[in-house]
Amino acid sequence: MLILFDIDMTLLRTNGTGRVAMAAAGESLFGHSFSIDAVDFAGRLDPLILTDLLTRNGEPADADTLGRMKRAYIDAFIEHSAGKIEPLAGAVELVRIIADHPIATAGVLTGNYQETGVHKLRSIGIDPGSFRIAAWGDDSPHDPPAREHLPPVAIGRFREVFDADPAETLILGDTVHDVACGLAHGCRVLGVATGRTDAKTLVAAGAHRVVDDLADTADIAGWLLGSG
Repeated sequence: MLILFDIDMTLLRTNGTGRVAMAAAGESLFGHSFSIDAVDFAGRLDPLILTDLLTRNGEPADADTLGRMKRAYIDAFIEHSAGKIEPLAGAVELVRIIADHPIATAGVLTGNYQETGVHKLRSIGIDPGSFRIAAWGDDSPHDPPAREHLPPVAIGRFREVFDADPAETLILGDTVHDVACGLAHGCRVLGVATGRTDAKTLVAAGAHRVVDDLADTADIAGWLLGSG
């Protein structure tokens, strides 16, 4: 069994640090007129967000410029995030339960670049090594990338590690993008209404179960592991 956790607003909140860091990165490279307005952030892949930001600011979204923007963003995020990242209720304990369970493999499936995702997890006391499998925001093998491309990446990595397919794959996330990417590949999906998407919207998107948060870790772990 493979259980894949989204990071932002599912396990933790960054209190706007991502937006601040992307604005700072753009300003450092292109000047103070760089704007992050009118770009959607929630539940999206970091490469897509940066591409949109470059395009809307009249900058080329080629590989070289995107690479420069990525490096500047990662540096800015680490600089600006000190003391800003907070765990959400039940998140650390739920990860521990799943990572320690004999029939489950914990993983991450996230829009984050690996560098920022690992930094966020460590900031709330989660060892990134708790996750045997990871699909990061720039792991899509396709151009343009999409979140729906990431479950097969994670499943493929599970297959490489264990020489078998997972008996079942589950995804936890706080946006309709998390729900859609799971449903596209036959995964069971737990919607968590800790972000900007309310429970009713997550239900309508097709999540198999929706919770307000992860605070009731025993009940949620039981559902994820098949006894709930």
